[in-house]
Amino acid sequence: MADTLGRIDPAWGRRFRGGELDDPGALASCGRDPLDGLAWIAGSWRDQDPYTCLAFFRTAPGQPVDAERLALLYGADPAQVAEGTRLRDLRAADGGRTHDEREWDSCGYGQAGGWTYLLHHETPPGARADKEAYAALGIRESVWLTATMAKAIYTFQYVKDGRSVDDGDWGALELRAYEYGRAPYRRGGELGFLNRAIRRAELDHPEVTDTYTLYFHALETSLGLSLPRREVAEGNMRAAYWAKG
Repeated sequence: MADTLGRIDPAWGRRFRGGELDDPGALASCGRDPLDGLAWIAGSWRDQDPYTCLAFFRTAPGQPVDAERLALLYGADPAQVAEGTRLRDLRAADGGRTHDEREWDSCGYGQAGGWTYLLHHETPPGARADKEAYAALGIRESVWLTATMAKAIYTFQYVKDGRSVDDGDWGALELRAYEYGRAPYRRGGELGFLNRAIRRAELDHPEVTDTYTLYFHALETSLGLSLPRREVAEGNMRAAYWAKG
């Protein structure tokens, strides 16, 4: 399509390749397998594995917030946070029976790619109730990805300086709105950077036709989101149950 548009008008071809109305210049090719980065989780996440909600926080580009303070603020068990409990520890306790019963009351957390990540299914009542403590973390940006398997709805929300970056007060946007070869967000809008990253991913990786994989790859290349694949797979990710009471 890019070649066809380029033969009609070179500017059209450049705009298509750039994913935007203007010609901001070509993005650099990532030069590696997208499954080596954040995109590894796209497939399992649609089945809510390892967690339903993938949330990322930072105070400024390259500056993650304190992972332990964030987990505690959301309700993680203080003793397990202090002990440095890992996901493998939760899974091994009581022969795995306890975790089978309490998995939905657990969370995983840590830092990667300049962000702090907090993974969970359900948050306990009253999470983030202490607004002063939350403000003290200095969070300036957050990204929320949520999967609702029963409804086949997968959402993305990017919050910066206290407001959703969504090109029109849409709030959380459904990822299923993205179709291969199309720009998922309004051209020339605030999320235009993600349009460009998705188009770059399509052009760099024609072998990848799953739009969720391309979407996650674009989130990595545009915002720097990352999850440590080996830590999660081997159970070395910091983890805890929500505190009782």
